[in-house]
Amino acid sequence: MASKVKRLLIGKPMKSTELEGEKLGRLKALAILSSDALSSVAYGTEQILIVLLAVGTVAFWYSIPISIAVLALLLILVSSYRQTIFAYPTGGGAYIVAKNNLGVSTGLLAGGSLLIDYILTVAVSSSAGTDAITSAFPALHNDKVLIAILMITFLTIMNLRGITESASVLAIPIYLFVIAIFILILLGVVKYMTGGAVAAAPDMEAASTNISLFLLLKAFSSGCSALTGVEAMSNAVPNFREPSEKNAAATLAMMGGILGVMFLGISLLAYWYGVVPNGKETVVSQIAGSVFGRGMVYYLIQGVTALILFLAANTAYAAFPLLAYMLAKDKFMPRMFLVRGDRLGFSNGIIILGVLSALLVLIFGGDTSSLIPLYAIGVFIPFTLSQLGMMIRWMKLKPPGWSWKFAVNTVGMLTTLMITMIFLITKFSQVWMVFIFLPTVMYIFHKIHKHYLITADELRIDIHTEKPKAKGNTIIVPVAGITRVVMHSLSYAKSMTDHVVAVYVGFNDEDIKLMEKKWAEWDPGVRLIVHRSSYRSVIRPLVKFVDTVEWKQSENDHVTILIPQFIPRHWWENILHNQTSIMLRAYFINRKDVVITTVPYHFQQ
Repeated sequence: MASKVKRLLIGKPMKSTELEGEKLGRLKALAILSSDALSSVAYGTEQILIVLLAVGTVAFWYSIPISIAVLALLLILVSSYRQTIFAYPTGGGAYIVAKNNLGVSTGLLAGGSLLIDYILTVAVSSSAGTDAITSAFPALHNDKVLIAILMITFLTIMNLRGITESASVLAIPIYLFVIAIFILILLGVVKYMTGGAVAAAPDMEAASTNISLFLLLKAFSSGCSALTGVEAMSNAVPNFREPSEKNAAATLAMMGGILGVMFLGISLLAYWYGVVPNGKETVVSQIAGSVFGRGMVYYLIQGVTALILFLAANTAYAAFPLLAYMLAKDKFMPRMFLVRGDRLGFSNGIIILGVLSALLVLIFGGDTSSLIPLYAIGVFIPFTLSQLGMMIRWMKLKPPGWSWKFAVNTVGMLTTLMITMIFLITKFSQVWMVFIFLPTVMYIFHKIHKHYLITADELRIDIHTEKPKAKGNTIIVPVAGITRVVMHSLSYAKSMTDHVVAVYVGFNDEDIKLMEKKWAEWDPGVRLIVHRSSYRSVIRPLVKFVDTVEWKQSENDHVTILIPQFIPRHWWENILHNQTSIMLRAYFINRKDVVITTVPYHFQQ
């Protein structure tokens, strides 16, 4: 039944030879990997205006130069990550750049920051999409946690079905959002130029001259929240069709251009139409209302905006598994993240991302707005480390024209470092958790790496001197009675060795005498050892007997516990029987020099 449900949800398994067909072209990659960045248009300008509102609406003029400064940083980041794509075509982004140029620990800091950021991306995006739904349908407000988890479940299943299939479905609403925003900007500009704006922009000359530099920097850093997701292309280069690095670089440039035009357009319209941010209506909603009125087009824009906020999480589903794969390949994360699933995606990474983000939504009750600053910190730390890593790379290699590239990365590094510091200073009460999360994650990375190194040393052999040695074998078969299951197990044991002994644990003298009598009558050719358990425990007497056998056998002999187990016709029938075999396996699997094996006996169908 479980197999049928799995096939229904994620489809039939795909051959490894079909992997190339799962790679993304530019248009599908743009939709899948840009959803996080493009969705930030819905709140980037608003974050700038909220900070400036502390001075008054006359300060809104500064939103235009601040937006231009954000675009300049976007250009630097796009240029830098294009360089990263060509320098490191195997993917990994900031993690690989920092690890190779700044050291392993710095690389783990970048990688850990991004992993946390991707988990937060899914949680925040699903919560934002849920808020849009509950705003339209207030009766669903009490169910927002359930709705958010259902959204995460839907995205998880879609991504488990494969990159190409999920891209085909999810690209439609993402491109609808881009088209809707471009139409909004175009008609909004036309309406303003023809004098049809219903609200006048604040007078530029009336802008406050007393506004502090710190407030401007704070507004700039808040506006830089529009840059989240820019790094996803460099992490996911292996997902592109060949030539992968060229396609990834071209797609990144396309995303940067679209994001820049939309962000600047929304900022200009917000200024021209005198939009004032408030908690009841978003900036995009106010602009759409001013341009189109509250008609069908307005609700269409609101609908696709809510949808893109939800689908922003899909960028994390594309980037998280690949980054986890890179870390696992370097032995800093469990090896399960190296495995491709039935549909050729890194399914373990997809599932873990969905589970952790759903858990985060559950813990915070669907209200993850307080995590947005931490979410931004998780982006700008890798931004800074990536820029610094590329600076070191240019200084070491000194390729032709490296000085210009070095200058671009230096400006980018200083800018992103400044933004990170502003976030830490102005929002410390919300981002202090980063000082706990990141060291903890890095500690876990190092512990995992140490485990793998120790395990490899323990398992390594000298193929020239160390050879397998033949050993004897004493097989212990725990029995609860004389049944077909026991007969089947004893037959298997006797086929391997003559040193077979059956062990029966009784709880009273009557059961013990009856068992000894029946065993003598049956006479299977196997010696029966009987123990009485005063504490009604099967495991304790068996442990004592195994210890005795181990002590008596030479070090060149194996001791095997062969556990009989019957398999019922239906899975639910297992709950009707004692699971002593499970307890025996769970206990003895941790015993050194004892082999545990199970002999299943299947009932007739």
